[in-house]
Amino acid sequence: MYQSKSKNIIIIGPAHPLRPGGITTFNERLCKALNDAGHTCSIWSFSLQYPSFLFPGTSQFTDAPAPEGLQIVTAINSVNPLNWWQVGNRIKKAKPDVVIVRYWIPFMGPCLGTILRRIKGNKHTRIVCIADNIQPHESRPGDKWFTKYFVQPVDRFLVMSQQVLQDLRLFSNKPAQLLPHPLYDNFGERVSSIEARAWLRQHKQLDIQDNDNVLLFFGLIRQYKGLDLLLEAMQQLQATHVKLLIAGEYYDDPSKYEALLQHPAVKDKLLLHTRFVANDEVKYFACAADCIVQPYRHATQSGVTPVAFHFEVPMLVTNVGGLPEMVPDDVAGVVCEPNADSIAEGIQTYLHKGKAHYMPGLLQEKQQLSWEKLVEQILEV
Repeated sequence: MYQSKSKNIIIIGPAHPLRPGGITTFNERLCKALNDAGHTCSIWSFSLQYPSFLFPGTSQFTDAPAPEGLQIVTAINSVNPLNWWQVGNRIKKAKPDVVIVRYWIPFMGPCLGTILRRIKGNKHTRIVCIADNIQPHESRPGDKWFTKYFVQPVDRFLVMSQQVLQDLRLFSNKPAQLLPHPLYDNFGERVSSIEARAWLRQHKQLDIQDNDNVLLFFGLIRQYKGLDLLLEAMQQLQATHVKLLIAGEYYDDPSKYEALLQHPAVKDKLLLHTRFVANDEVKYFACAADCIVQPYRHATQSGVTPVAFHFEVPMLVTNVGGLPEMVPDDVAGVVCEPNADSIAEGIQTYLHKGKAHYMPGLLQEKQQLSWEKLVEQILEV
C-alpha cells in the first residue's frame, strides 16, 4: 500500500556532472518526481564512475549547469573499496527511510553491494533496486559473482521488462515488480518537424529537407544496438526522400561501420551527427524524425523508447527483450526481427502505412508512462 507520509530518500546512481545518458537522466527526473510528491530526495553519484577501459567515449563529464532544485552528492569511487565503506557508513548514519539503487552493469556489483551492506547496518533503511539489466549486454569474467554479491542486501526490485525479471530470478527470489519505463519529459516540449529540421540545418549543418522521410537512430553507437543491421537494411530501400539520421557518439570502433556508411546505395541517404547530443538538443533530433529506429540485436529495455513516446514519434523496434512490450506492433510502431531483411521490410511497412496510422495507438500507450505511478511503486510497503 502506498504511504503518503513524507520520507527521506536517497538515490544511489549516476547524476550531474556526469554526462546525461539514460540512467543519469532517469535518476534526476525521478528525484524531481519524489520531491514534487512531498518527499525529501537526494542523489549520491560518482566521483569516478568508470575506469578508462570501460569508457570508450570522449568524456564522462558535462560542462552544462546542474539541474535546478536537486541535491546531488558526488562521492562514490567505483574502484576504491575504502571509499565504498566510507560512503556506506555516511548513508548508514543519515538513516534514510528508503535507498533507491540503480543496477545496470555487473562491474558495479562490488562497489554498490558493499555500500548497501553498510547501510543495512542501521536496521532502518529499506533498499529498493531499479534494475536496468541483470545480465550485461557485453559479458565479462566475474559478472555472475558480482551480480550475486549485489542482490543479497536488496529488499525489493523494480524492473522494466519481462526479460530483466527472468534474469533476476536466476539470482534472487525477493519481491520484484514489473513496471513500464516512464516518459523522458525533461528534454523540453515538442516542436514542429519544420522547426526541428530548420534548427538542424542551421546549427548542425545537416542537409535535411522538409519533404524527407527521416528515420532516426539515436543514442550511443554500440555493437549490440545494430546500427550495422540498419545500414544493411537501408541498402534495400527503393523509396525516394528517405534519409537516415544517425545521432550519437561512437562507443564502438568507427572503422567497423565505414564500408557500410560509404556504400553507394546508402551514403546519399545519410545525415551524420556522430557526436554527443546535449539535453537541450534532444528535442530537435527527435522531432525532426518521422520514425525512431531501434534495430537492436538484444536488449532489456531502452531509454530511447520513452524519449520517442514523449515527443510522439512512432518507432520501429526489433523483437528482442522488452522492446515489443513497450512498442506494440501496429499500435505504436513496427516490430521486426533483428536482421537486415526484416528491418528493411519493417521500414517499408512503416512508410506504406504512414506516421498517421500509428499516432492514435502511440498516444494511448503514452498515457500509461507516468512518473507518479513509479513513485507509488517505489514507496509501496
